[in-house]
Amino acid sequence: MNSKPILEESEKSALYQKGMEELHKQLGSSADEYIKQLKSISEEFAWVNVAFPFGELYSRNILDLKTRELCTIAALTVQGFALPQLKLHIRAAIRCGASRPEVAEVITQMTAYCGFPAATNALLIMKDVFADESKQEE
Repeated sequence: MNSKPILEESEKSALYQKGMEELHKQLGSSADEYIKQLKSISEEFAWVNVAFPFGELYSRNILDLKTRELCTIAALTVQGFALPQLKLHIRAAIRCGASRPEVAEVITQMTAYCGFPAATNALLIMKDVFADESKQEE
């Protein structure tokens, strides 16, 4: 059974389109490349990644995107192993209006919940993201 036609049709769904709209708000022009990379590994996973967190969760109107991204940074910091995702969401938080000191403070606050190694790794990832952002601003 070939699921490709089903996925192509699903990408036209309102939920998927809403998810891509949210993803573009948070990742800007890199959103399409991010999803392209996921599709090259698993089209189903890429679809779920767009439809669920971005189409359903991030698009809710109770919390603003900045707050959602800061919460995501906290969760990823505490996990301690999701460093590529942390990098992506630090960029998204900045794009959604979070300041560098706010991002650093959220990660620092997580030290009490995840310990110094996980928080240190998160801060090092943050440093890399900020350096990349500064280069792009030049």
